[in-house]
Amino acid sequence: MGAAPGVRYPEVMLDAVAAETPPVGALLREWRLRRRLSQLALAGDADTTTRHLSFIETGRSQPSRAMLLRLAECLQMPLRARNVLLLAGGFAPVFPERTLDHPGLAAARRAIDLVLAGHEPYPALAIDRHWTLVAANRAVMPLLATVDPALLQPPVNVLRLALHPGGLPTRIVNLDEWRGYLLGRVTRQLELAPDATLAALRDEVCGYSSPSPAPHAETAAPDGGGEITVHLRLACKHGVLSFISSTMVFGGPGDVTLSELAVESFFPADAQTGEVLRQIAAAREAVDAPASTSRPTGGYG
Repeated sequence: MGAAPGVRYPEVMLDAVAAETPPVGALLREWRLRRRLSQLALAGDADTTTRHLSFIETGRSQPSRAMLLRLAECLQMPLRARNVLLLAGGFAPVFPERTLDHPGLAAARRAIDLVLAGHEPYPALAIDRHWTLVAANRAVMPLLATVDPALLQPPVNVLRLALHPGGLPTRIVNLDEWRGYLLGRVTRQLELAPDATLAALRDEVCGYSSPSPAPHAETAAPDGGGEITVHLRLACKHGVLSFISSTMVFGGPGDVTLSELAVESFFPADAQTGEVLRQIAAAREAVDAPASTSRPTGGYG
């Protein structure tokens, strides 16, 4: 059966089969070991026997579509990887990948718009699994005023913006701390779901040269603050702005694109930051009124 009009299954899935995907049993074993589960533990979670699971992994038994989906759920495999598993087992993928302008994702698109616009005057943005910018609200751009314009050419990569010497590092006061936090997130992503493109991006940013220190740069994480999160401290003409970040993902997604989206929201960590952001927003409204809208920038790919 062909895909529905306007819906595509990820090329990487089809490419994986053409490029000699490992047998389904080997894939299952790889994911089981990645999750540090024994055959006994996984078989119990999937309501099957250790003997049957062992036969599947060694190729002595051909799993059903339902069994593969159940095992994938127990292994918390990303939807993209579940499609690969199904294809390796001889079944069609079940999770489509649609762009955010597809009618089927209209509700999700509205939800993203509402979150981004509703978070103003504080910055918020949406990114995909490779940290590519999908959309951003109007509070983001003023913070990027000194960034090399080349880094703002689509597709914009948020990890590069944050760590490239021509990006924000010259203004990030706690660069070592923030860099460690971001790279730690990427490492955890790769541990959960290996991705060649993301791994190459991590290697790229790890190889960046160190920029000149930001004004008021901190050589170590500040102590005595009792902080339980890593703050982003950004120097600007108004002083040092301090942010707490929060990540939102969609619950129960049935689409590959939606499952890989994350909305990053930044909250002021102190009263001064909140006041500065409100002043910036008020100045923008005064210039843009009455044509101003709350539509996020960045669009949908």
